[in-house]
Amino acid sequence: MRCPKCNHEQQNTVECKACGVIFKKYMRFQERKKELEEKKTENSSNASRYLQTFLLVAAAVAATYYFTRSSNDEMSHTAQVSQVSEGSGSVVVNKKPAKMVSKKSMAGSNTSSVHLRTTPIEQARRATVSIETPWGTGSGFFVDTNYIVTNKHVVEFKNEDLEKIQKRVKTNREFIDLEEKKLKNLHKRMKQMPKGPSRRQLAIIIENQKGNLAKAIEQQREGEARLAELERDVRAPDIQIILSDGSSHSAGFMVVSQNFDLALLALFSHDSNYLKRPPAGTKFHQGEKVYTVGSPVGLRHTVTAGVFSGYRVRESDNQTFLQTDAAINPGNSGGPLIDERGYVHGVNTMILRDTEGIGFAIPIEKVFEEFSSTLP
Repeated sequence: MRCPKCNHEQQNTVECKACGVIFKKYMRFQERKKELEEKKTENSSNASRYLQTFLLVAAAVAATYYFTRSSNDEMSHTAQVSQVSEGSGSVVVNKKPAKMVSKKSMAGSNTSSVHLRTTPIEQARRATVSIETPWGTGSGFFVDTNYIVTNKHVVEFKNEDLEKIQKRVKTNREFIDLEEKKLKNLHKRMKQMPKGPSRRQLAIIIENQKGNLAKAIEQQREGEARLAELERDVRAPDIQIILSDGSSHSAGFMVVSQNFDLALLALFSHDSNYLKRPPAGTKFHQGEKVYTVGSPVGLRHTVTAGVFSGYRVRESDNQTFLQTDAAINPGNSGGPLIDERGYVHGVNTMILRDTEGIGFAIPIEKVFEEFSSTLP
């Protein structure tokens, strides 16, 4: 037998005497090797077929996209008509492709072309100011570039109100002095009492009264400090004018009317819009729409609306007032009463107590009559 590995001839059919290979194992190894080579060849052939298929599909997609795009471009070039001449029937074709505009860019273009319009009410709001004094707040408005009108009671504390506060502070001080003396007597009495429930009860009463007295003393200090502010002469620089932009300025000087609840403040450090009077001879008619601008309860530059209710004459001094149902609250005093066109007709001055919708304004003509020597 010839050995399949080394070609040695021998009689033994199990094992080669020359190389020692076992014939059965060697033959099984060769068969296994052949099977692996055949399988490898088959896999290589399948991969080649898959690659060819993929390349064919990719080529088809590319061709479809190319021809479709070319067709669309041609249509977009030929379908744009820029002008049709009436009568002649001629059509002019624009050879340039149309430029697509997104909705977002169109919206931006429309927005940029819109200009915000300042309304008469907004102009009046800008011309209105808040006024702060040591005792409270009020309103006012520009009647000229550098002059502001307001109520006299906004910038000048009433003597009768001051006298009431002085009396209240004095009475509270007397009460505190008497309470302190009373506590001293109670404390002395407690020391003389024997230990027991009665003494303990008195000690509790004394502690409660001490707490109440401490609160009264603190309130008295605040009242006396406020009274000191009211008693001193308030000068123009003590009055703060807050403009619509939030900036604060001190008044230049102050003129107070002797006949009306009016005062004039000067502000030379700022040029501002001012409210204009209506044309000469213009009269309000009942039911006409009106607006007030002011700072009620600290809410600066608040606008309220209503109607003109009529002209009213006060019997005590024969003064004429404009009546309106537009809300006039504490802090609105000194603000303007305007119409829908933004013309100022009056200076808000007061309301009737225990009523709603009954407010009054001083006619704007009185402002220029009272301060004719100051206003241009």
